[in-house]
Amino acid sequence: MAEIFYGLALLACPLGMGAMMWMMMHNSHRHGSGLSVQESSELAQLRAEVEQLHDEKGDRSSTSGHVPPTPSRP
Repeated sequence: MAEIFYGLALLACPLGMGAMMWMMMHNSHRHGSGLSVQESSELAQLRAEVEQLHDEKGDRSSTSGHVPPTPSRP
């Protein structure tokens, strides 16, 4: 009888994680991207501004959208 409880304890974590992942995916499909119209237009504007700054700088090597961190001063 004790083996059943050990088996249930071993399955509780993976089954709980699977259930949480399913609920999160289910909720994300229901609510769309999660960005409002204003936020998505602001994001597009900021991306365009970053592209413009890259063009002005002449640095077209980083097209992945990654912005390097600014160096820290000692």
